[in-house]
Amino acid sequence: MAKRRVYSPEFKSKLALEVLREERPLGEIANEHNISPNQLRNWKTEFLKNAPRAFSESRDEKELRAKEKEMDEQLDTLMAKVGQLTIENDWLKKNLNKSLEIAGRLKLVSKSHKLTVSRQCELLEVNRTSVYYTPVEPDREFENIVKGRLDYWHTKMPYMGVRKLRDKLQTVDNLPVGRKLIKRFMSEMGIYAMCPKPCLSKRNKLHKIHPYLLWNIDINKVNQVWAVDITYIKMGKGHMYLTAIIDWYSRFLVGWELSDTLDTAPVLAAVKKAIQRHGKPGIINSDQGCQFTSDDYTTYLKTEGIRQSMDGKGRWVDNVVIERWFRSLKTEHIYPYEYLTPRELRAGIGKYINEYNYERPHQSHGYLTPWEVYVEKRAA
Repeated sequence: MAKRRVYSPEFKSKLALEVLREERPLGEIANEHNISPNQLRNWKTEFLKNAPRAFSESRDEKELRAKEKEMDEQLDTLMAKVGQLTIENDWLKKNLNKSLEIAGRLKLVSKSHKLTVSRQCELLEVNRTSVYYTPVEPDREFENIVKGRLDYWHTKMPYMGVRKLRDKLQTVDNLPVGRKLIKRFMSEMGIYAMCPKPCLSKRNKLHKIHPYLLWNIDINKVNQVWAVDITYIKMGKGHMYLTAIIDWYSRFLVGWELSDTLDTAPVLAAVKKAIQRHGKPGIINSDQGCQFTSDDYTTYLKTEGIRQSMDGKGRWVDNVVIERWFRSLKTEHIYPYEYLTPRELRAGIGKYINEYNYERPHQSHGYLTPWEVYVEKRAA
C-alpha cells in the first residue's frame, strides 16, 4: 500500500495562487506536481474561502500592537509610581526612626495587618523577635532576700568581692545566684569590696576628684574633720539608704538622713542639718561616690568654706571611722530587728543613734560617751 503524501500549508498556498493567476492550465500544474486536478481545485476553493481570515489576522495584530503599546505606557507609569513611593518610603523610615524610640516603633507592628510581621519589622527597622518578646517581671521578694544577705555578708566581711559573696550565698544561704546578678545588686546597693584594687576605672572627667587631706594630720579636736558616707539598710520588704556624718575625733554622730534613693539631695540635707546644729567642720571626708563629686555638693562645701577630702579609689581605710560605725549599727541593731516600714526604720535608727551618742561609753576616750567628749573638747 502506497504511503499517503502530506503537503505543507505553504505548498498548498503556492499552487492555489498559481492556479488563480491562470498563467498555465490547471491540468498542467497538476501533472507537474503529480497531484490530482480535483485536489488542486479543492486547495483553490479552500484558499479563497480562508482569504478574509488573513485580513482579520492583520487587524488582530494591530490590536495586539496597540495593547502592547498601552501596556508599555502603563508599565512606565507604574515604574514612576514605584520610584516615587521608594523615595517617600525612605524619607518616612528616616524620620520615623529619628522621632520614635524602638519601643514606640514596636507598638506600630500589627499581627492582624495584611503586611506580614516580618515585613512590618523590616520597614520599621526593628528586630522581629522583639515583637514576640514578653519581659519577665522581676521577683521582688527574691531580690529583697538576696540584697539582705549581701548586706549581711558585706557588713560581716567587707573585704569579700563578687565571687566570694556569690559563693557564700550559694553554699551558706542556698540561694541560686550568679556572679552577674551579685555584681548588679552590689552596684544598685552602692557597696564594693573594701580592699585596695589595682588599675581601677578611670575617673569621670566631668567630676572633680579632691585629694585625701588626712595624711599625717593630728586630729585632736572636734569639728576638725567630719566623715560622711552612705550605706544600704535592709527592711522586711524593701530597703532604704542611710547617709550618716560622724565627728572623727569624738565619734559623735552629728547628722543623718534616711532616703529611698541614692541621689545627692539626702546627702546635702544631712550636711546642712549637721552644720545648722553643730557648726562648720574644717574638713569633710568622703569616698569618690557620684553624690560627693556632684556639682551641688562640691559647690555647697566651697560656699561654706569647708575643705573637701576624698578617699583614694578603693581605699576603705581612709574613711574607716564611718565604716566601723555602719558595721556596729547593722550588727547590733538592724539585723536583730527586721523593720517592715520606713517609719519604723527611721524611729529605730534614731533611737540607736541617740543611745550611741549619749549613753554608750568609748574605751578610747576614757569611757566617756561621744557627746561628753564632743561637748568637753568643744568648750575647750
